[in-house]
Amino acid sequence: MDHDKPPAPPRRPEARQPEGCLTVAIRLPVRIVVLVLVLPVRMAWDALVVCGRFLRDTVLRPVGRALLWAGWALLVWPWVTLWRHVLVPVGTALGVLGHVLLVVPLRWFYARVLTPLGHALARVARAAGAGLAWLYARVLAPVGRAVVSALEGVGRLLAVAGAGVWAGAAWLALHLVVAPARVLHAWVLAPAGRALARLAAAVVTGAGAGLYWTARVLLVLPALALWRWVLVPTGRVLAVVAREVAEALGHAWRVAGRISRAAGRVLATLFRWIFVEPSHWVYRTVLTPVGHVVRDLVLRPAARAARAVGRTARQTLDGARETLRQARADFRRMLVGEPRPRNGVDRREPTGRGARTLGSSTTALTKD
Repeated sequence: MDHDKPPAPPRRPEARQPEGCLTVAIRLPVRIVVLVLVLPVRMAWDALVVCGRFLRDTVLRPVGRALLWAGWALLVWPWVTLWRHVLVPVGTALGVLGHVLLVVPLRWFYARVLTPLGHALARVARAAGAGLAWLYARVLAPVGRAVVSALEGVGRLLAVAGAGVWAGAAWLALHLVVAPARVLHAWVLAPAGRALARLAAAVVTGAGAGLYWTARVLLVLPALALWRWVLVPTGRVLAVVAREVAEALGHAWRVAGRISRAAGRVLATLFRWIFVEPSHWVYRTVLTPVGHVVRDLVLRPAARAARAVGRTARQTLDGARETLRQARADFRRMLVGEPRPRNGVDRREPTGRGARTLGSSTTALTKD
């Protein structure tokens, strides 16, 4: 934490706008009614929060951890074991087997069969390509040029004939269709259209003005009067009531929280005085001395006696086991005789006095 940082300046309380008598008259009854309604809800909510936290800490978390461990042990661990100890070795073996049975033969077939065959086909294809190139250059190209020249001549003749026909058709259409149509449009259709447009504009303007004033008198003015003299005052009153109800809800929720916390502290104090402190006193002044007496007079002597009995039982069992071992050895010796002595094994190391010692500077290799 930075102690050199200057403290923040205190916030100035916001200047409240002057309130009307309606707001002041509505505020106190609304806050009283809302506090009476909200207090049980807030106390029930705080009780549910405390119960939920206790249930989460004492039940849900241990049960969740147990379920998580059980899910890991029953679902994840078997699959991990199956993957690690079964599927991976089997997959590795299958990969090696596939490489031996498929990849190696396919490589040999590609190198020994397909590659020479491909080289031979490539040589045949190059020879065929050379023959086709000679055929194209010596036969097909001259024939094609001759056919193209003939088609170009025929096309020029057809273009000349088509241009003449198009010029004649255009002259006939200009003098027989276009000129009469221009005259009809300029002296008949255009004046008639202008007159009809002026008449329609006049009719639409008059009808629109009549409908405008009719709608204004019958709809707009009554709606404006209703909005100005009824809806706006009613909306202002409802806005004041809604604002006061919202502020009363917030204020009542905060006040109910403080009352609920105070009631919780009182109940916690009563619970501590009635149950916790007497239980602690009984544990400290009664159960602890009684437990010490029971430990010193009963449990410790019983433990020492149990250890002595166990030590005696172990010694008895060891003696019985040794007796049984000797009896079994005597019986085997009586049936099969003494065991043969084992021959010494040459360990290529000096034994006995020939070995090197810490107090001498000679070895078995350097001694005479």
